[in-house]
Amino acid sequence: MRKEAPARSMPAKTPIIRPVILALLFAIFIPRALLAQSTEISTEYLMTLHAPLDTPQVIDESLAIYNVIDGGWVKGPKIEGKLKAPGGDWLQVLPDGALRLDVRLALETDDDAVIYITYSGVAIHNADSLAKAQSGEEIASSEMYIVTAPIMRTSSEEYDWLNHVQCIGKMARSKTGEGAFVEYDVFIVG
Repeated sequence: MRKEAPARSMPAKTPIIRPVILALLFAIFIPRALLAQSTEISTEYLMTLHAPLDTPQVIDESLAIYNVIDGGWVKGPKIEGKLKAPGGDWLQVLPDGALRLDVRLALETDDDAVIYITYSGVAIHNADSLAKAQSGEEIASSEMYIVTAPIMRTSSEEYDWLNHVQCIGKMARSKTGEGAFVEYDVFIVG
């Protein structure tokens, strides 16, 4: 007599299969908008910074040091004051002509607080702005790319909030040669 084979039972569904299938279906049909960037950056105007510049000390073709001279100021809705010595920009020229800023400033506010400001940045001339710079003409923000990333440090209780913010600055105007200066609008990034 022939023995019959035992009946085969279906393997039990493992508990992992259902979540995997649901995850795959969700991934296939999820709207692309849900995958978009979720953080937003906002800015709040902090101040305009005006720094008159001395004739640069040219170290070589890749480094010039600009001294910030008397007469510099900052003005904004929550802060006003004068730039104080020492202050300067160690400007590096990259092989492709782009400029890297390395700036350190001291600010004395109208209510006698002292604030250290430092920023790096990028500056890029085009043919027109370079010609204007070489002839000592004023350059507007629409004519040249200069963006900075200021941070500040102070022991003043009144301005302690500046220790906790990252700023960005965009050149409003600048000039080289006689009466050289740079002016930035500075914003708190939120």
